[in-house]
Amino acid sequence: MILEAAMLQVKIGMEVEFEEAFREASEIISSMKGYISHQLQRCIEVEGKYLLLVKWETLEDHTIGFRQSKEYQEWKKQLHHFYDPFPIVEHFENVPI
Repeated sequence: MILEAAMLQVKIGMEVEFEEAFREASEIISSMKGYISHQLQRCIEVEGKYLLLVKWETLEDHTIGFRQSKEYQEWKKQLHHFYDPFPIVEHFENVPI
Protein backbone atom coordinates (compact mmCIF):
# COMPACT_ATOMS: atom_id res chain seq x y z
CA MET A 1 0.00 0.00 0.00
CA ILE A 2 1.22 3.50 -0.93
CA LEU A 3 -0.01 6.69 0.74
CA GLU A 4 -0.22 9.75 -1.48
CA ALA A 5 -0.10 13.00 0.49
CA ALA A 6 -0.83 16.43 -0.97
CA MET A 7 -0.96 19.71 0.91
CA LEU A 8 -3.55 21.83 -0.88
CA GLN A 9 -3.73 25.61 -0.54
CA VAL A 10 -7.12 26.73 -1.81
CA LYS A 11 -7.62 30.35 -2.85
CA ILE A 12 -9.14 32.34 0.02
CA GLY A 13 -12.90 32.67 -0.29
CA MET A 14 -13.23 29.57 -2.49
CA GLU A 15 -13.23 26.96 0.28
CA VAL A 16 -16.94 26.11 0.18
CA GLU A 17 -16.93 25.86 -3.62
CA PHE A 18 -13.78 23.71 -3.48
CA GLU A 19 -15.28 21.30 -0.94
CA GLU A 20 -18.40 20.87 -3.08
CA ALA A 21 -16.30 20.28 -6.21
CA PHE A 22 -14.10 17.83 -4.31
CA ARG A 23 -17.13 15.80 -3.22
CA GLU A 24 -18.13 15.44 -6.87
CA ALA A 25 -14.58 14.72 -8.05
CA SER A 26 -14.24 12.01 -5.39
CA GLU A 27 -16.31 9.75 -7.62
CA ILE A 28 -13.58 9.97 -10.25
CA ILE A 29 -10.67 8.93 -8.07
CA SER A 30 -12.60 6.25 -6.21
CA SER A 31 -13.39 4.50 -9.51
CA MET A 32 -9.72 4.06 -10.49
CA LYS A 33 -7.83 0.77 -10.53
CA GLY A 34 -5.70 0.36 -7.43
CA TYR A 35 -7.59 2.96 -5.41
CA ILE A 36 -8.15 1.95 -1.79
CA SER A 37 -9.46 5.03 0.02
CA HIS A 38 -9.05 8.77 0.47
CA GLN A 39 -9.74 11.55 2.91
CA LEU A 40 -9.64 15.31 2.84
CA GLN A 41 -8.69 17.16 6.03
CA ARG A 42 -9.25 20.91 6.58
CA CYS A 43 -6.55 22.73 8.56
CA ILE A 44 -7.73 24.41 11.73
CA GLU A 45 -4.91 26.96 11.96
CA VAL A 46 -4.51 28.08 8.34
CA GLU A 47 -7.44 29.30 6.24
CA GLY A 48 -7.78 27.52 2.90
CA LYS A 49 -5.26 24.78 3.73
CA TYR A 50 -6.21 21.12 3.25
CA LEU A 51 -4.44 17.78 3.43
CA LEU A 52 -5.43 15.12 0.89
CA LEU A 53 -4.49 11.53 1.71
CA VAL A 54 -5.08 8.78 -0.83
CA LYS A 55 -4.25 5.11 -0.37
CA TRP A 56 -3.24 3.20 -3.51
CA GLU A 57 -2.30 -0.43 -4.00
CA THR A 58 0.89 0.56 -5.88
CA LEU A 59 2.77 3.74 -6.77
CA GLU A 60 2.07 3.07 -10.46
CA ASP A 61 -1.68 2.94 -9.82
CA HIS A 62 -1.40 6.64 -8.98
CA THR A 63 1.46 7.90 -11.16
CA ILE A 64 0.54 6.00 -14.33
CA GLY A 65 -2.95 4.52 -13.95
CA PHE A 66 -4.56 7.69 -12.61
CA ARG A 67 -2.27 10.53 -13.68
CA GLN A 68 -2.13 9.36 -17.31
CA SER A 69 -5.84 8.63 -17.64
CA LYS A 70 -8.68 10.54 -19.27
CA GLU A 71 -10.35 10.54 -15.84
CA TYR A 72 -7.43 12.59 -14.48
CA GLN A 73 -8.12 15.25 -17.11
CA GLU A 74 -11.63 15.62 -15.66
CA TRP A 75 -10.22 15.67 -12.10
CA LYS A 76 -7.88 18.51 -13.14
CA LYS A 77 -10.72 20.41 -14.80
CA GLN A 78 -12.87 20.19 -11.66
CA LEU A 79 -10.20 20.96 -9.04
CA HIS A 80 -6.90 22.46 -10.20
CA HIS A 81 -8.17 26.03 -10.62
CA PHE A 82 -8.74 26.23 -6.84
CA TYR A 83 -5.05 25.85 -5.91
CA ASP A 84 -2.49 28.60 -5.36
CA PRO A 85 0.26 27.54 -5.34
CA PHE A 86 -0.05 24.21 -7.10
CA PRO A 87 0.34 21.40 -4.54
CA ILE A 88 3.36 19.20 -4.06
CA VAL A 89 2.38 15.53 -4.07
CA GLU A 90 4.51 12.97 -2.26
CA HIS A 91 4.23 9.23 -1.74
CA PHE A 92 4.90 7.27 1.44
CA GLU A 93 5.21 3.63 2.41
CA ASN A 94 4.64 2.04 5.78
CA VAL A 95 7.63 1.44 8.03
CA PRO A 96 7.25 -1.83 9.96
CA ILE A 97 7.77 -1.24 13.69
